Amino acid sequence: MEHKKARKTYVVGHRNPDTDSICSAIAYAHLKEEITGEEFSARRAGELNEETAYVLRKFQVSPPSYLSNVHLQVKDLDIHKVEGIPEHISIKEAWEKMKELNIKTMPITRNRKLEGLISTGDIATSYMDVYDSRALSRARTQYRNIVSTLNGTLVTGNDHGYFLNGKVVIAASSPDLMENFMEKDDLVILGNRYESQLCAIEMDASCLVICQNSEVSKTIRKMAEEREIVVIVTPYDTFTAARLINQSIPVKYFMSRENLETFRLNDYVDEVKEVMAKKKYRDFPVLDKKGHFYGFISRRRLISSRKKQVILVDHNEKSQAVDGIEEAEILEIIDHHRLGSLETMGPVYFRNQPVGCTATIIYQMYQENGVEVDKTTAALLCSAILSDTLLFRSPTCTMVDKAAAEALARIAGLDMEEHAREMFRAGSSLGSKTPEEIFFQDFKVFSAGDTMFGVGQINAMGAEELEHVKEKLAGYLPEARVNQGMQMVFIMLTDILEESTELLCDGEGAREAVLEAFGLPEETERILLKGVVSRKKQLIPPLVNYLQQ
Repeated sequence: MEHKKARKTYVVGHRNPDTDSICSAIAYAHLKEEITGEEFSARRAGELNEETAYVLRKFQVSPPSYLSNVHLQVKDLDIHKVEGIPEHISIKEAWEKMKELNIKTMPITRNRKLEGLISTGDIATSYMDVYDSRALSRARTQYRNIVSTLNGTLVTGNDHGYFLNGKVVIAASSPDLMENFMEKDDLVILGNRYESQLCAIEMDASCLVICQNSEVSKTIRKMAEEREIVVIVTPYDTFTAARLINQSIPVKYFMSRENLETFRLNDYVDEVKEVMAKKKYRDFPVLDKKGHFYGFISRRRLISSRKKQVILVDHNEKSQAVDGIEEAEILEIIDHHRLGSLETMGPVYFRNQPVGCTATIIYQMYQENGVEVDKTTAALLCSAILSDTLLFRSPTCTMVDKAAAEALARIAGLDMEEHAREMFRAGSSLGSKTPEEIFFQDFKVFSAGDTMFGVGQINAMGAEELEHVKEKLAGYLPEARVNQGMQMVFIMLTDILEESTELLCDGEGAREAVLEAFGLPEETERILLKGVVSRKKQLIPPLVNYLQQ
């Protein structure tokens, strides 16, 4: 009976993760494991920004592993686990094993490496090759295979030896006629006639198969031992023995070993389907990451694929989700943004609250479930709230956020003002980064009518740091817009202390849209938005409203 491996659920934020996205994923994965006892893994859908990396280093938390996509992979399928068999076992043993397991294809392995495949079609071919009297020797058949297949007993000789030369003959004739068709090293199937047995020995046969459990005389036994001739006694008659003996051929003789179509556990199902459509095979072998045989998949098993299980935090936009989200099973969404474009196949647990930070909601859920928040988790959640609310200066910040941050700071032993300054300083320290890395470190995509646009944001504790960023980004915006295939792009350079944002933009109508949306004069050169620090609540709504009109 196959035991299915317990399923893992990924907890992941948006493509350009910020501190809230990462810290909320880590904290929520921990909460879900505490509640359910099942496996939940925090992941990231993009590169960490400097601020988030600083927070994780400070509290000695390993960054979540990168999740590039949640497309269906071979490992998500119902893989039929089968133990491989060695290449030396007989066709008969392989057939019996296949009947026992009710399978049509058997893997041949050595040290878990796939050597070949034997199918029911290959075995049928072996039965049709009975006319080839030299098949046994060409296949280098071991005598123990012959003994086992014929349900026989070894009287003389070494059953570990091999039948290497000669053909299979039936000695149904007199000794005089035997001399006409029998040759040295042949395997001879015969009955209890002493003179025929003696003739076979004198003609230097390599093996005697004596049927119907006939007794072997001492003379014959002695002569066979002296000449190192193998003698096997079988209960079957000569017809049955002759019919069965080809089943003792080792599977390696008939197995398929060239151009095997194999898949890896990490291969994507879409690619697998294309290969399967061009092949007529029933079963396809799967190899693990070490190249060891793992099991079989078939077209039928593609239907029973198990979608990856995902919990989304800090977003509900398809454009911001990890690739392949349409193929995944979304179990939950925990967010504090507007309702986005994401669709699900069925109902999900969707918790969306008008607060300044997802981490605030996660903290509430710890309390609701009676799970204690440890010091490290408290530090992460508090950092996320300070980051998303810009130290409570953002208009998205609520009293709920502030109360949660204060409670978490007490648990973590944090000075919020000092910690926030260190975080924002780390986040705006971008000297070694390329314009592309700076631009996309906190970048989100939006749509309004037929217009697709993106908005990035850089926060700093002073104008001087932002001026350096501006110099780096000024000429990069057109390239970013073209590469992303968008009509417009914007970057917010937000001064937290001054509670203002300078907005850089590129794209046809982008500048006009901002001026109109915020009621600024046409002759405005530097777009400085006083009191605007929140992308979600202060920039996006008026911009979307204008573009939709």
